[in-house]
Amino acid sequence: MPFSRYMELCLYDPTYGYYSRNAEQFGKAGDFYTSSDVHAVFGRLLARQFEEMWRALDRPPQIEVLELGPGRGLFARDVLDWSRSKFPDFFAALTFTLQESSPALRAKLQENLRDHIAAGKATISEGSGVSRIRPPDVPLIIFANEFFDALPVEILSSQGKLHLAVENGRVAEVWLSPTAEELEYLDRYSVHPEAGERLEVPLATQSWATQAAGAIGRGFLVVIDYGYTHSEQLAGRHRGTLMAYRQHSASPDPYQSPGEQDLTAHVNFTALAATIEQAGMLPQSLITQSQFLLGIGEQTQFADAFEECRILQEQAKVALQLKHLISPEGMGESFRVLVASRGIEPAKVAALSGLRFGR
Repeated sequence: MPFSRYMELCLYDPTYGYYSRNAEQFGKAGDFYTSSDVHAVFGRLLARQFEEMWRALDRPPQIEVLELGPGRGLFARDVLDWSRSKFPDFFAALTFTLQESSPALRAKLQENLRDHIAAGKATISEGSGVSRIRPPDVPLIIFANEFFDALPVEILSSQGKLHLAVENGRVAEVWLSPTAEELEYLDRYSVHPEAGERLEVPLATQSWATQAAGAIGRGFLVVIDYGYTHSEQLAGRHRGTLMAYRQHSASPDPYQSPGEQDLTAHVNFTALAATIEQAGMLPQSLITQSQFLLGIGEQTQFADAFEECRILQEQAKVALQLKHLISPEGMGESFRVLVASRGIEPAKVAALSGLRFGR
């Protein structure tokens, strides 16, 4: 089987896949954590940005936010709670759809979003492709935080395309000829592997990006993930990014614990932006998570983070959590943000606070 199929089984097999077996992978007690695990301010800041996007869309009476790979639903809960408290007009128009393939995680979503689901503000979808709830004429914001890095990839080397076979009861690597589509991807968006190198070809990411862009008749796509650009690869960086994660430890060995460790590959944002543009959306310049969050929080001096702090010790703790989200030493520079739009005046898109920092 090609490596992409192995990776798909390890992560998404209904019985033995990493994301299907349990819902405790996230957080500091699990194998990894996301920005929403650090502090609720991540969701609160994005709620502020979504509300700005709603206003840029001329305040439609209905708007849908669709989150791909929502995990346990902490982000959605933070967005909905803060929107209800701070942006009542936006909240009245909002439907939040959470698309999750894992039965274990869907059960966790039901638990964590019980009140919003009962009120009709949150809906859980299990579709295999991009699956929105509202009609196509309702504006849509698709949000994908650490989603694309967990999609299956092909692995190519100077020997060919990686396949796995069983020889004498053990898994063995076999190199076969790559397809024309995979070679074209290298020609257009990546580099060809040198001796000893293994590079990823994320055709599944390209397919999902095309679907996501196609689902947005009018609205936005917001992608936050580990990633790189073509120019960075040409400079010798990010040439082979496949990694396994277990209990906050990283390993380059994808075969060590199948189904018990997370497998990821960094996102080629040059390819992602080109695919989105080919599907008719207008991508903005790639920025860092630090720039994005600083832009959103600058005007209010991050009141979204500190509003509920009552004593200095609480403020100090939240300040450290916020620093982790935006500082280069934390998550601020390692995560990139790509925003794309369709059907909105370019000046209104450029005026979004998340895109303004440093301009």
